[in-house]
Amino acid sequence: MTSQPIGPDEVRRISDAALGMEDVDGVEVLFVHEWGGLTRFAGSVIHQSTSREDTGLRVRVVSDGRIGVAATNDFSEEGAVQAARSAKEMAEVSAPDPLFAGLAPKEDVVKKDSFDEPTAATDPEQRAEAVASLVAQAGDGFRAAGSFETTGAEVALSNSEGQFCYAPTTQAAVTALVSGGDEGAGYVEAWSMKASELDLEALGRRAARKAHDSQRPQDLDAGRYEVVLEPAAVATLVAFLSYMGFGGRALVEGRSCLSGKSGQRVAAEAVSISDDALAAGAPGIPFDFEGTPRTRVDIIRDGVFVDGVYDRRSAGQAGRESTGHALPPPNPQGPFPLNLVMEPGDSSLEQMIETTDRGLLVTRFHYSNVVHPMESVLTGMTRDGTWLIEKGEIRHPVKNFRFTQSILEALSSVELVGRDTEIASEFFFAACRVPSLKISTFNFSGRSDH
Repeated sequence: MTSQPIGPDEVRRISDAALGMEDVDGVEVLFVHEWGGLTRFAGSVIHQSTSREDTGLRVRVVSDGRIGVAATNDFSEEGAVQAARSAKEMAEVSAPDPLFAGLAPKEDVVKKDSFDEPTAATDPEQRAEAVASLVAQAGDGFRAAGSFETTGAEVALSNSEGQFCYAPTTQAAVTALVSGGDEGAGYVEAWSMKASELDLEALGRRAARKAHDSQRPQDLDAGRYEVVLEPAAVATLVAFLSYMGFGGRALVEGRSCLSGKSGQRVAAEAVSISDDALAAGAPGIPFDFEGTPRTRVDIIRDGVFVDGVYDRRSAGQAGRESTGHALPPPNPQGPFPLNLVMEPGDSSLEQMIETTDRGLLVTRFHYSNVVHPMESVLTGMTRDGTWLIEKGEIRHPVKNFRFTQSILEALSSVELVGRDTEIASEFFFAACRVPSLKISTFNFSGRSDH
């Protein structure tokens, strides 16, 4: 399996073959090369170790206002040309797209150091050793399950307008669940651009501690409670809010829970959310899948909604400039933020607990789904560690709840923001760097035995 990038020179050579397509108005070539390995474990034993590699070209052709897209895994000049021909044929039988804003113009893209050679070259033995250090922390009567993945990728975009941008990147991610005893469980997850920055032994200790501390959970009535949400739970709220509200197409078409609310307060003053692929440690690349440079976008600033994110099409609809948030074509969903950041505050998790009179400490949410997108209402369940807090102290673990809650209402009730942040992912293609939050009221609509 390849453990090295192909590199910009070879990518450009292959892409140029498609860009030479004649009798069309424009051609765009998106190149994505990914490789890596995944180690899964259950019952504290590795049961699967896989490797994968995929190299693909996605060619978009513009002809008389009509758009065609074709994809191929044939990374050769002949493969690129054939994909361009197929895209041209599809364009010729497609309806004109009056909202197409043209291909991205030639523009400089900042360089970002997002590639770590040791991570890209991590082998199964190295992952197995790291997993062994994690599962060793579970303790007698407990089992660890989860996965450890290391990946490398390179993305490039070239088009007939003269734009060419290229970026390699790496990523390491681990999830772990320690369970056993009498119904107890503890969950952790961590992401980094460098595998060396993930301390799987420490993560195992953290999950094991949660599992031991959550033994023999007690029943508790559903209702409204103060909550202290750890980062994994906060990431679920932020990710679903971005799905329902931050995309420029949904905003301009009036389908977003934030449509028409620019300049209005939508959250507590302590809440600020941005999308920033250029932030230190962020897993993103510095351009989008149309070749537009990505920029930091303030979405909610000091509780006030500023604006969403845009690709070229939705920016044209809104009378704005693209913010560099296009997804790969064809894309009926519109733009989406892939590198969300909630700014930290100055509180520790212990301070959040100490200032809670009667509430719940929540590790994470599970099986979450949208109930009412225009009201930002989400439902789901707590999982893998939920405790009752009384008079500033953790009293005992409780059985899981179902929640039904407006995300914007919850963010408007934020009292404290944690000073430490973690990267977590609710969706497979996006990540959020978020702190813990203390929220004054959160609606738990029923009990769950799962």
